[in-house]
Amino acid sequence: MKKSRFTDGQIMAALKRVEAGLAVPEICRELGISSATFYKWRAKFGGMDTSMMARMKELEDENRRLKKMYLQEKLKVPALSQHLE
Repeated sequence: MKKSRFTDGQIMAALKRVEAGLAVPEICRELGISSATFYKWRAKFGGMDTSMMARMKELEDENRRLKKMYLQEKLKVPALSQHLE
């Protein structure tokens, strides 16, 4: 997954500034992001705090690692069954 150039704290600060009443285009201009990026952040992280964001990212990483392990084991099964025959 691509590494964001913004920290969790920066993302949360941008979301909170819009909640406080600043305009989305103004925040986007300051940060150098598109409005689509801002709305993706809001959809993904809206209503969270920084610790919840960190926990969600940890769980996503763990899920990715487990899926990779599963696929590796799944690929071993046909090879083992052919070897046993």
